Amino acid sequence: MNFIPTNLEGCFVLEPKIIKDERGYFMESFNENTFQKALGIKIHFVQDNQSFSTKGVLRGLHYQSGDHAQSKLVSVLTGEILDVAVDIRPNSTTFGKYFSVVLSVENQKQLFIPAGFAHGFLVLSDSATIYYKCDKFYNKESEGGVIYNDQTLNINWGEVETNWIISEKDRSLPSLENSKKI
Repeated sequence: MNFIPTNLEGCFVLEPKIIKDERGYFMESFNENTFQKALGIKIHFVQDNQSFSTKGVLRGLHYQSGDHAQSKLVSVLTGEILDVAVDIRPNSTTFGKYFSVVLSVENQKQLFIPAGFAHGFLVLSDSATIYYKCDKFYNKESEGGVIYNDQTLNINWGEVETNWIISEKDRSLPSLENSKKI
């Protein structure tokens, strides 16, 4: 597994070693020992989530605050997404910056997003199944979010916002400046 640092402190793209032959392929998608050794942090994932969305669905930007702030390891089981992580840690040198990467069933890349980040994605293919591991359990009272088109973040979603499918809840999220503090 290759661990590639991003422009955001603590955020990494993971590229698995894929062994292919005439039968298909095999890859190790997660190994706690390898992960902790490569990143120099102890992490123990406690909850796995999976979502299915159709083309043009934009989810996010979501996070958990306080003691429930989650680190995530995001991958795609079917389809293709533009995955976005935003550093919302107030004392971070990369506060208010974002990183985006295309995750797909073809490239099998993963994105590790540490606690203190907001996360969202846009489905680029006809549909996509997203799978992610979390190191803390979901807690409704700790839910937070930032509007996907926050002018200070200036996220390049790679596509013009036509026919995007965004929940009313996500359309009503506050700006980074007015969001719940991590």
